[in-house]
Amino acid sequence: MRAFNFSPGPAALPDAVLEQARDELLDYRGRGLSVMEMSHRSKEFVDIAQSAEADLRELLAIGDDYHVLFVQGGASMQFAMVPFNLCRAEDTVDYVHTGSWGTKAIAEAQRLAMVNVAASSEETNFDRVPARETWRLSANAAYCHIVANETIGGVQFHEFPETDAPLVADMSSELLSRPVDVTRFGVIYAGAQKNVGPAGLCVVIVRRDLAGRARPGTPRILDYAVQGENGSMFNTPPTYSWYLAGLVLKWLKHAGGVAEMDRVNRRKAAKLYAAIDASDFYHSPVKTPDRSIMNVPFTLADPALDQAFLDGAEERRLLNLKGHRSVGGMRASLYNAVSEEAVDTLIEYLAAFEADHG
Repeated sequence: MRAFNFSPGPAALPDAVLEQARDELLDYRGRGLSVMEMSHRSKEFVDIAQSAEADLRELLAIGDDYHVLFVQGGASMQFAMVPFNLCRAEDTVDYVHTGSWGTKAIAEAQRLAMVNVAASSEETNFDRVPARETWRLSANAAYCHIVANETIGGVQFHEFPETDAPLVADMSSELLSRPVDVTRFGVIYAGAQKNVGPAGLCVVIVRRDLAGRARPGTPRILDYAVQGENGSMFNTPPTYSWYLAGLVLKWLKHAGGVAEMDRVNRRKAAKLYAAIDASDFYHSPVKTPDRSIMNVPFTLADPALDQAFLDGAEERRLLNLKGHRSVGGMRASLYNAVSEEAVDTLIEYLAAFEADHG
């Protein structure tokens, strides 16, 4: 029996996807070799790549005015790739700071542009999205960057802001978990290892008119236009991760698409937050309106019990509940492939542990 995996990433993958990958591992559709062994220029892999792109476009209603890229380097490479492509060193760029990944994105951008931190919730330990009226956006910003969902701190934008500058969003831990109007954004990027597939791949959705503006000296591999012109195959791409992402996208379509994922994910999160809020033994550090649907951090009333909690969870096959080392406590990630049964089992364990130790 497989365990219930609450890992923030690399995260749970659907059983059906893993089973298909297992069945095709040694012999992909009668070709006598594995996908990880075949040329990225072969007809078979080009079909895999094109199918994955078509399915992603369908799931998110992405128009032809956007490139859809499948590149290496994860979201962290996009922290540099965005400013390389969208601004010059002397340009001002706006960043809204809501947590650990925002911190990393800002630090990288500061090496490449003039960063204006337009708003921050750092003073309240990143427990919320800064109120829109507190934002101080630049009049001439090249773009405005947000982290749509902070994986570590569990803070999420439930409404996206209107900005004069192109809006850029790190959606690593929420892409495909809910419907999103792509036309609101200049760039969306997401490390795959949450809801899209395994680690090693990053999905980038970039408006075509923003590609081709890379500053002089930008490495070609980091140029959105170059990647778009080459179908994300300027160099050898992470082929097996791309293949697995394609299987996940087909699974999503068969499961009802992002609207159905949204409905189920909200129900899962609501159950877990209700169990936490109903108890004095557990506590959610995030303000209610900005709580993430994907990543649910919580603490125990007595931190001395943390290890006992984790040990008991492991015994029940509830895995990867330890909070990030930078914030401590616990965290349950409720991505698309995390079943409702897993959440119900976790809630039962919360009650049992409190009864034993409260």
